[in-house]
Amino acid sequence: MISSDIQQLLDWAVAEAGVPGIVAEVRDDGETWFGAAGVADIETGARRQPGEYIHAGSSGKAFTAATMLRLEAEGRLSLEDTVEKWLPGVMNVNGYDGDKVTIRHLLGNTAGLFSTGLAPETTNNYATRANLERHRFDVWTTSDLLKLGLSQPPIGEPGDRFKYANGGYYLAGAIIEKVTGNSYADAVERLVIRPLGLTHTYVRPAKDHGYPDPHPQAYSSMFLKDGSDPASLTPENWVELMEDPATPPLNVTQFNTSLFWSAGNVVSTTGDLIRFIDAMATGSLFPQAQHRAMWTTVSTEGSGWIPHTHYGLGVFELDKAVTGGRTLRGMAGAFWGTATMAVSTPSGDRAVVVHTNTDWRDFDLAFKIVGAVFDVSIVA
Repeated sequence: MISSDIQQLLDWAVAEAGVPGIVAEVRDDGETWFGAAGVADIETGARRQPGEYIHAGSSGKAFTAATMLRLEAEGRLSLEDTVEKWLPGVMNVNGYDGDKVTIRHLLGNTAGLFSTGLAPETTNNYATRANLERHRFDVWTTSDLLKLGLSQPPIGEPGDRFKYANGGYYLAGAIIEKVTGNSYADAVERLVIRPLGLTHTYVRPAKDHGYPDPHPQAYSSMFLKDGSDPASLTPENWVELMEDPATPPLNVTQFNTSLFWSAGNVVSTTGDLIRFIDAMATGSLFPQAQHRAMWTTVSTEGSGWIPHTHYGLGVFELDKAVTGGRTLRGMAGAFWGTATMAVSTPSGDRAVVVHTNTDWRDFDLAFKIVGAVFDVSIVA
């Protein structure tokens, strides 16, 4: 393990890339290394530390996919079940057809749903600093989220191509509740969190907007420039419309994240996330059929999502063209004030989790650290 190289990158992230605080936890052949740089709190100067509770962002999609796969292994549902089977009539709006969309489509982001993050209901509420301040404690119900996820017409036919869409995961969460008769959070707890012994991981309750201690403050610079029109946002142009990275960040630690629900509302620690990505990468949580389904991937090229990736069910594999032919499996998530990436080998012999207490503009920083851990060169 080249811990000095990783630490240098963490220090660089704070000194040169404008990150308030960053941590990386690496497991290598049973040994664990933890590195940190910068601060957990800009005002007090408190340092980042092991065991902090962090928001995993869209890495929570992997928890939803894992829950679905466990239910399939129990014989409760099939990935080929349609949305119509479990949620009759819910997709009968704006040109969608629930008889054509399967659970596999939802989890693989191939259902033809539009990019929910670009809906007017979210961009108008959260795209500027002033609007986020007004809406930071809004609570989104399941009904609200299903309506949001289907509020714009399809961007294609089910199965045609990859398009990252929280709406598919909202539907998946609703199906989990229908199948189990319990809340989404209870299902994830029973089927994923407890079996893996993730003692510092939970699905955030809908009305919660804080974290247990210890935790870093969350700082966001992910806002549109003054005068930008939220309606002009696309997956391709959003970076160029954002504020200058040098703009002082906004503290968004106290923030209701029910908007993300089954699309990414898991709170965890770097240690628990290492254990989780190891289980996903190696298949220790599933029978072989479900493990194979999770890692049957499609290209994300041209979608505006993370470069050099192929998407499975809530997870991704890095393109072997940038890994020297090696298979590296991971998950990632970023939104206001938090960004996480976790990557593991299929054998689980080496894994890394990186977290910053601010939102990424691109994935170059995470790729630098992942590259150092696995001795590959990845350019975003």
